[in-house]
Amino acid sequence: MSLAPRVLRRAVAGATVALLATAVGCAPQPEDKAATTPSASSTDACAKGKLATETSGKLTIGTDEPAYEPWFKDDKPANGEGFESAVAYAVAKQLGYDKSAVVWQSVPFNKAFAPGEKTFDFDINQVSISDERKKAVDFSSGYYDVRQAVIALKGTKAASATTIADLRGLKLGAQVGTTSLDYIDDVVKPSRQAAVYAKNDQAKSALKNGQVDAIVVDLPTAFYITAAEVTDAEIVGQFENQGAAPEQFGLVLDKGSALTACVTAAVDTLRKDGSLAKIEQQWLSDAVDAPVLK
Repeated sequence: MSLAPRVLRRAVAGATVALLATAVGCAPQPEDKAATTPSASSTDACAKGKLATETSGKLTIGTDEPAYEPWFKDDKPANGEGFESAVAYAVAKQLGYDKSAVVWQSVPFNKAFAPGEKTFDFDINQVSISDERKKAVDFSSGYYDVRQAVIALKGTKAASATTIADLRGLKLGAQVGTTSLDYIDDVVKPSRQAAVYAKNDQAKSALKNGQVDAIVVDLPTAFYITAAEVTDAEIVGQFENQGAAPEQFGLVLDKGSALTACVTAAVDTLRKDGSLAKIEQQWLSDAVDAPVLK
């Protein structure tokens, strides 16, 4: 109804028309609305319990089989016991999925971060974050700072090693695709080629049978192996972190996954509120300090 007088005024005052046109042209209402859309979309993408997961309403988590202690307990990732099982369920809760909505999937260690589309939402399996692996997959922020350690049978030459130089003439072994193997090749640089195993179980058997002088694993695993699995073995020492940043385990996601930001935010929240520290204290408290090999 108010348009007729306005049209009449515009016809009478040309200058006013120009001013009004300029004012209308400077009122970017549609653009302002659009500018809020990404923020809203980002919020919706991480809506609790409503993520764009592999299976609607479920959160699919991958890990290797067998699932070793102290990361998992009794080879049962779904029981919520062990450090990584507890972390996985804590992340799931942050994302809005209770225990009944979590589905576990068996994923071989190397396959978790190999190129190719994933069938899990995220994988948790002591996978260290690295630039090389980031070419094929996404990672969350780190959920655990880790060091690598050397294990040898008690009373052997390897057990008496106190420096990296002492290790160079030994036959060392580690699981394929791990930073443990990287430390042998890049830090120790042994005179004998490292023995490479598909599983840690095979590396432990080789140590027990005298096929290798020592094996390299992450420090918490080293404490568990020497306390419960190869009790006539001992921790020779641990390596210093290489570079400015510590080695960290991260949750593995498909490259370009829409969940990466949401999962990272969940891990960051658990770190900030002290939950990760509590879980570590509960399940990895026995993994205390060990001599540093330099």
